[in-house]
Amino acid sequence: MRIALVTDAWQPQVNGVVTTLVELVRELELAGHRVEVIHPGLFRTRPCPGYAGIDIAVRPRREMARRLDALEFDALHIATEGPLGWAARGYAMRHGLAFTTAFHTRFPEILQAALKLPLAWGYALFRRFHKASSGVMVPTLGVLQMLEQRGFRNLRRWTHGVDARLFAYAETARGCASTGTLARPVSLYVGRVSYEKNVEAFLKLDIPGTKIVCGVGPLEASLKERFPGVRWMGVLPRDELARVYASADVFVFPSPSETFGLVMAEAMACGTPVAAYPVDGPFEVLGAHDGAARGGVLHEDLREAFFGALATPRAEARARALHFSWEASTRLFVGHLVPARSAAKPMVRPLGLAQTGE
Repeated sequence: MRIALVTDAWQPQVNGVVTTLVELVRELELAGHRVEVIHPGLFRTRPCPGYAGIDIAVRPRREMARRLDALEFDALHIATEGPLGWAARGYAMRHGLAFTTAFHTRFPEILQAALKLPLAWGYALFRRFHKASSGVMVPTLGVLQMLEQRGFRNLRRWTHGVDARLFAYAETARGCASTGTLARPVSLYVGRVSYEKNVEAFLKLDIPGTKIVCGVGPLEASLKERFPGVRWMGVLPRDELARVYASADVFVFPSPSETFGLVMAEAMACGTPVAAYPVDGPFEVLGAHDGAARGGVLHEDLREAFFGALATPRAEARARALHFSWEASTRLFVGHLVPARSAAKPMVRPLGLAQTGE
């Protein structure tokens, strides 16, 4: 199958959406599909206000049309709701093409935190964006239910994966070259240092040992100044990041609004248990929808979650992470695609998946 994938999030950006899409493209190509990625690097861009390191396309409509005109594709997937996403959506609607979309990030919450935009306005905009989609892929049951309550339709569950070979299991947490010798226990956060991630809740925790932050973002400078005792490591290559994951005793995930939280699965694959709030992403990754959390602890008090996770066997965290694979994620993705130039119906009938329709 020939797939056109449009995304505002792509390399060299470093975040969970980019990781998901890079792994997806790799698996699609291994399965014999041909994927054309239309990303910001192909357009004139400018830095995204308030988000250093993220560039967005400027007035991309004409160039988007030129690129899509030149492609022969069987399916069109629009991965993000940024300028490229809107340009591709407009092109599809003008040409009567069916397409799928994805809800990766709770941007309405980000807009509320960063710009004080009312949450209802943000969701109204996103509802309009996804309304014409033949299938809106969402990473968790909780997010699907939340969007359904907000009037979104044609929702499809699409869980993500983890590279269990790259993020190899460590039976015990030991220091690595990147971190050196640190006071234990070592607690780790990996992700963007931005408004919606609630990183300050981790930094303020009254817990023993050493705190490590891997990531960059708009709040990095101010938080570094306020919390000088934290080990700030910036963005690391993936293989080095795997060693840092494995060196930690607990992975602390303070975000209250994550749609999935790929970094949790990566940490757990290395054997590092997770401490998080009982919200959508952690519920999905730790399997709490099916009963008790596995591979960590969810608690409204993040400090309580930390001490509970500290007592969680590392083998349990690894075992739970192995429930997620990019191969299975890619099969789900292909099953949700629709033919671009005929009636909007799934290319492959998905089995056993929660769905909603008009």
